[in-house]
Amino acid sequence: MTASGDAPAAAPARGHTVPDFFIVGHHKSGTTALYEMLRRHPQIFMPAVKEPRYLAADLRALVPSTAGQPQTMQEYLALFDGAAPGQRVGEASPSYLRSRDAARAIAELQPHARIIAIFREPASFVRSLHLHLIEEGVEREQDLAAAVRNEQLTRNGQPVLRYSDNVHYTEQLRRYRDVFGSEQVMALIYEDFRADNRATVRRVLRFLGVDEDVELPMLEANPSYSVRSPRLNDALHSLEGSGTAARAVRRALVTLVPRRARRDALGLLRRKVVYGPPPAPDERVMAELRERYRPEVEEFGDYLGRDLMTLWGYRGA
Repeated sequence: MTASGDAPAAAPARGHTVPDFFIVGHHKSGTTALYEMLRRHPQIFMPAVKEPRYLAADLRALVPSTAGQPQTMQEYLALFDGAAPGQRVGEASPSYLRSRDAARAIAELQPHARIIAIFREPASFVRSLHLHLIEEGVEREQDLAAAVRNEQLTRNGQPVLRYSDNVHYTEQLRRYRDVFGSEQVMALIYEDFRADNRATVRRVLRFLGVDEDVELPMLEANPSYSVRSPRLNDALHSLEGSGTAARAVRRALVTLVPRRARRDALGLLRRKVVYGPPPAPDERVMAELRERYRPEVEEFGDYLGRDLMTLWGYRGA
């Protein structure tokens, strides 16, 4: 997209369409809701696979792929084959913000890409991330304070991530601005998105150069849950994996149960049996987290030119 706001047609590559905008994160910061809204816009195409995360090569080996995620560039580009001529084409992979490789990989694929980065108050972000990782079967420690204190998560004996790796907001945003320049990068604050959903989406549509007057449903997607049954949660995740056993089970289910009925049944099982409402936050732990992340909030606010200390409740805390 040019500085004047004109949207170019997405460039072809090996017979495929290349995405020209990317929602890069973080998890639990409104990325799913924004993705679901934008993909309903007639001038925008986003694939059914949310979070391809193919361009974060440094993280690919740390997080197992789920069914439908691309394993090759050809598979990745094929996700965008359904785009119509003239549509904006995008994808949403929150892990791109944490990745040290993704910004340059995106630039190599599409140097004119527009980047939308979303940032959330760190303490509430880490709490929601902790609940999400328990839900995903990555985190086993139910106590937030202990989980953050332990820091290093592992999968099959290999390090996966550290909670603190996600809260380097200034460094993460600078990484994209250094590659694309400020004009091609939009930094959104999650709390603004929650406070005025419609106004934030209109800003994004203007940034993408599409009609901002199109009425889009205002959504809240991917809410946080607590996991009532870790064992059953693990079993459901094993069905969604990309391993040989998971594929064999899915093939058997396909012959016995229609796809929609299977999806609805699994969703109901999760909502009614596996998941429950999240517990109330422990204010003592939240205060400790705010103290821990205070320097990052102050630095990031200075970098953005915005008083995040007040907005996020760090001033005088």
